[in-house]
Amino acid sequence: MIEVKMKCKDLQARAKAPRLPRNPEPKEWLASNLSQQKIADYKPFNFVDGEGVRCSLYVSGCKFSCPGCYNKVAQNFNYGYDYTKALEDQIIADLGQSYVQGLTLLGGEPFLNTQVCLQLVKRVRAEYGHQKDIWSWSGYTWEELQKESADKLELLSYLDVLVDGRFLEAQKDLTLQFRGSANQRIIAVPASLKARQPILWQAEF
Repeated sequence: MIEVKMKCKDLQARAKAPRLPRNPEPKEWLASNLSQQKIADYKPFNFVDGEGVRCSLYVSGCKFSCPGCYNKVAQNFNYGYDYTKALEDQIIADLGQSYVQGLTLLGGEPFLNTQVCLQLVKRVRAEYGHQKDIWSWSGYTWEELQKESADKLELLSYLDVLVDGRFLEAQKDLTLQFRGSANQRIIAVPASLKARQPILWQAEF
């Protein structure tokens, strides 16, 4: 009887424990093995995915599996449609509008779709230099990315702002700017790379 009660308490404790995302080892998840170069969505001229008016590319595929993910369908690497030159041309043209501040990469997980994201950010820099800023969301933390594969580090080097870290249901806070949970940070990438430690981004207004 005592053993049954202990098992019941153990099951109750597990049921109450917060659900958590997956935590990869360094270089465990590689875009070269996972990405199908699919796009879940493209949203031009929006106001929610970073500062100012933005063009947002949602790539398909993520392995963090954060409980409560707002875009769960995009966790599937085969979801959506192929990334094409025509779509890339459209994004570049949309970014050319004078009122557009920049590009945002979301998902899914951009750092597990570096084939697509690197191609696009390189073209943005080639055509606009730093006139347009580049933001990205990622389930990886800044510290984890420092231990990651070369393609992930290369993508990071093209960013202006990184919103890092898994979404945690226990720390969900709808009052936060550009974040879903309090553990996530908005990081100024160039300053952080120079300082070799994360420097938080500050809005210019």
